[in-house]
Amino acid sequence: MNVTQRQTALIVGASRGLGLALVKEFLERDWSVIATQRTPSQELDKLTERFSGTLRIETVDIAYAGEVRLLRDRLDGQQLDLLFINAGIARSIEATPATIDEVDFLSMMLVNSLSPVRAAEILRDLVPRGNVIAIMTSELGSITNAEDGWQCYSASKAALNMLMKKFASRYAEDAYALLLIAPGWVRTEMGGNEATLSIEESIPLVVDTIKANLGLPGLRYLDRFNRIIPW
Repeated sequence: MNVTQRQTALIVGASRGLGLALVKEFLERDWSVIATQRTPSQELDKLTERFSGTLRIETVDIAYAGEVRLLRDRLDGQQLDLLFINAGIARSIEATPATIDEVDFLSMMLVNSLSPVRAAEILRDLVPRGNVIAIMTSELGSITNAEDGWQCYSASKAALNMLMKKFASRYAEDAYALLLIAPGWVRTEMGGNEATLSIEESIPLVVDTIKANLGLPGLRYLDRFNRIIPW
């Protein structure tokens, strides 16, 4: 009798918010999940009790390349159907380039832009040709969006999108399905209470978007409805 093997996802940045919801959604869809936390997460621990044998927790801070490389070593031999990187901070959101604290701006560029694509580059050989590498982005990172507000945060997401575009060109022969996914304005700690979507409204559709793009090579900028976003 043939036994269908579970698909496996590595979700980086999974201890809370959207990342934690992604872990839960994939587990409930009968995937095996490797979830990373920066610091211990009681919520992830609770999920290991519920999904014994299908959830593995790793600790890593992707702002440090050395920690990502150690994670890569620990996962040696693992093959992933999906590598999903969720990383983002918002600092001085109402500041302009003339008023923002430089430390805040550099922190956002490190966490929101450099770290996700660097992690994808370090971990990519765990993802066989044709499988999915996805990174959480924001529609605010579109250069077609010139609205005021969140200027420097938007710049960090625009930089992320450009770095991913270069990543796609560099590894085009590997035929990855490369996804930059904008989940919408979600009520999380960063999104705030005025956001238009709950996590429960956003994340199932994000997972549907990922599944719809399995095996489709090339880079796509997608919202949670699987619509291509103009960048």
